[in-house]
Amino acid sequence: MTREEKSIVIKDLTTKLADSSNVYLADISGLNASLTSDLRRACFKADVKLMVVKNTLLAKAMESTDKDFGELTGTLKGSTSIMLSETGNAPAKVIKNFRKKNEKPILKGAYVSESVYVGDENLDALVDIKSKEEVIGDIIGLLQSPAKNVVSALKSGGGKLSGILKTLSQREE
Repeated sequence: MTREEKSIVIKDLTTKLADSSNVYLADISGLNASLTSDLRRACFKADVKLMVVKNTLLAKAMESTDKDFGELTGTLKGSTSIMLSETGNAPAKVIKNFRKKNEKPILKGAYVSESVYVGDENLDALVDIKSKEEVIGDIIGLLQSPAKNVVSALKSGGGKLSGILKTLSQREE
């Protein structure tokens, strides 16, 4: 690879890193072609971009962005694949589901919403991170709950009141 080609790759990676708020680094070495193809399909279905990158080029691209990747540059050893997603937990879910049948990919680290996670032991915590849509749904549910309680109390109160009036009207007759 010539210097110019490397420069183009670094610029491309820098742009992708700058545009993504969620970056996962994984080790997929040892997967055969069929399993790698299955992993790529799973990533595509989950709207996750999967790329195999050279560690030195990725390190330079990380340095070129204005994001603080912290300890992630220390994980750039061996085979490295980068997973980019708009949803914070999508790559973690893909990795976890894929590992039900295989021992790879192994999570090296992740940069999720300006937080850095290093090591495979953080996979479960990353899966549990709620996406923006899930948080909005929870908030809407919480906001609707008091309104539902008021409506049901009014309905039940109205039923009690009409029952009392009916009973009183029957007694007087």
